[in-house]
Amino acid sequence: MNAALHTSKYKYMVLVLLYLGWCVSYIDRAAITFAATHIASEFQLKPSDLGILLSSFFLGYSLLQLPGGWLADRYGSRPVIVISILLWSVFTGVTGMAWSITSLVVIRFIFGIGEGAFPAASVKGVAETFDKDERPKMSSLLMSSNYIGSMLAPLIIAPMILQFGWRNVFHYIGIAGLVFALVYWFCVRPAKVAGDGNRAINKKAFADLMKMPLMWQIVAVWFGLSIINKGLDSWMPTYLMTVRGLNLKSVGMLLPLPYIMAGISTAIGGWVMVRFFDGRERVLLIASSVLTAVFVYCMYTAQSVGGVIAYQCLAYFFKSFVLATCIALPTKMLQASLIGSGVGMVNLGGQVAGFISPLVIGFLVSAFASYDYAFGFLIGAAVFSVLVSLFIRTQKTSVQVQPA
Repeated sequence: MNAALHTSKYKYMVLVLLYLGWCVSYIDRAAITFAATHIASEFQLKPSDLGILLSSFFLGYSLLQLPGGWLADRYGSRPVIVISILLWSVFTGVTGMAWSITSLVVIRFIFGIGEGAFPAASVKGVAETFDKDERPKMSSLLMSSNYIGSMLAPLIIAPMILQFGWRNVFHYIGIAGLVFALVYWFCVRPAKVAGDGNRAINKKAFADLMKMPLMWQIVAVWFGLSIINKGLDSWMPTYLMTVRGLNLKSVGMLLPLPYIMAGISTAIGGWVMVRFFDGRERVLLIASSVLTAVFVYCMYTAQSVGGVIAYQCLAYFFKSFVLATCIALPTKMLQASLIGSGVGMVNLGGQVAGFISPLVIGFLVSAFASYDYAFGFLIGAAVFSVLVSLFIRTQKTSVQVQPA
């Protein structure tokens, strides 16, 4: 019993550390959006320039999604996670030393590369620690950390920028990340994959995974919703300050609210999927994508700031069911040795959208001097996800999908 209790305590400690790692990563990456108006003023940037800057992170980030998943499947999650945290923390600190828009773009690109291996490796860490039937629920619970980190970011970053200046903020949070990497290395031991042996991925299994139509459909669905996710994450602070007339302090107080709703839906998303939509996941994906589109439209047409935030909360709540489902599905249907690579595929779709969305929004705002077409672009992305979801066919939990 003591050994079982020890194992139970250990696996939840690992989950907590992975959760904290996600929170640190989101605080680090979100800092640039709250510093954006200060950076734009210092370097005299146009909206299109800001769009390039915000997208440069996601370009580097997307490049490491598949390699990061493969490395975690091949060598285990622990070394990949620690190296990733070290790299992104170093370049978070270096961001505060930027001397031009070009240097900022390059630094953010390399920062994205450093952070890019973490998502798939973290879900692989869940697969190494938890039994097969626990993985979908624990993976979606882990993903809720994305929004808790995003919720904490404005509460932490906005006051720090006002108090210490944007450059010093990047130095401080970079140091915090380095400390966390050391904590993770010494607290987490290399683990065997729970319930599935200790088989490492091989080239044939990886190649077969890349040929699975169902996986690419899931990637496409999350790509569409990530257009909304990354677009709003990147541009809402600027939108609220330039169009709705809020100051940075007010933005810092209001923006956590949508992330609370997103955190709740992501945390329960895996459980909802398994409990009510097992084998019918496309129904959950379609309904959530449609409701996301509806509330993004309501958010933009709202007459008051309170209405904007209220509808944003609802949009984030339903789009996060899509995130939870798209991450939980690979943990449900793939063997453990492929989970890192499978999640890497899904997150690749999300991060390609993360590169495209801020860039397109920046150019649309510059070209038309309003956010009308930018919000139309976001709604169109949700419609795309609905159309792809119509073709998804899944099986019940008892049936495990093998690459063709």
